[in-house]
Amino acid sequence: MSVPPLRIGVWAPVHGPRAALQDPAEPFNASWEHNRDTVLQAEALGYDATLVAQHTVNPHLPDHDQLEAWTASAALAALTSRIEIIAAIKPYLYHPVVLAKMALQIENISRGRFAFNLVNAWNRAEFEKAGIPFGEHDERYAYGREWITVVEKLIRGESVTHTGQNFALTDYQLTPKDLHRARPRIYLGGESEPARALAADAADVFFINGQPLEDVTAFIADLRRRPRTLAPLSFGLAAFVIARDTEREAQEEYQRLAALAARDAGVRAAQAARTDPNVVMVKTFAKSERVGTNGGTAAGLVGSYDQVAERIRAFHAAGIELFMLQFQPLTVELARFAREVFPRLGRAAPPRVDLRQSQAG
Repeated sequence: MSVPPLRIGVWAPVHGPRAALQDPAEPFNASWEHNRDTVLQAEALGYDATLVAQHTVNPHLPDHDQLEAWTASAALAALTSRIEIIAAIKPYLYHPVVLAKMALQIENISRGRFAFNLVNAWNRAEFEKAGIPFGEHDERYAYGREWITVVEKLIRGESVTHTGQNFALTDYQLTPKDLHRARPRIYLGGESEPARALAADAADVFFINGQPLEDVTAFIADLRRRPRTLAPLSFGLAAFVIARDTEREAQEEYQRLAALAARDAGVRAAQAARTDPNVVMVKTFAKSERVGTNGGTAAGLVGSYDQVAERIRAFHAAGIELFMLQFQPLTVELARFAREVFPRLGRAAPPRVDLRQSQAG
């Protein structure tokens, strides 16, 4: 089966650094300005997508800042011209009608560059402290399945009548429709059986948390075996990158970040206490040491520029279309990766970016 062209994206810094929270090279910054500047820099460097994670409260440091995903995505849609903007969404937080209307609005602001990432949610405290019901794992996926069924029809511009366990709509239609394509793209991630089944039925792209190549290959094979009425499913991979001139230099930087991350043990323990223990990704993450979130360095993108490029090509050959990358310190490493690794992947070397000029635009 042919693989779509390789795409490279970056996680927006919506809740601060991804690897270590006490890194002197990456002071905590979850401001709108920092997120705006990061995405504008990424677009200018030639990155193809950005993922804006959704949390109402910072999941690591509840007393620290957290960017709001959907208002930020609307602003990014107006400021950018090429990069795909993917906003995460937790179905319990938004009624399908409200979310679909927002999605169509951002889609039209961006002129057809918007997508959303359906997230099952793992942070129980985020919901319970607000008095929002937080069902058990499979209940959340059942809710999400009905939710996305309604949303998908609404963002296609259909008149929707629906009576289900959670929602009831009568002749509900949203205008203006998507002015640029049939509907925004739908991403979905998760490792459990309900997540895989829902991805096969409703998603355009399945996000896989950073894992070794053989595990990712098994994920892709499983999803490709499943019956599907939509176009063939595409695949994305989250990964934390440390790329240097030599493997030794990359390993030294890994050790630096790992030592800093060890200082966050108390934060991670508190986060674990707020996490649904039935979330499969939590069990996967416990299998090995890593830095970064969403699998982080478990994907193995730590090494020389040539090694990292070779590993990305191997994942791409296995079926990964979009690599959603994390870096720390973000601004410096975002540019380093584009300058050194892009050409090794057959992509054009990035132009010299004047970030002040891109901000002014």
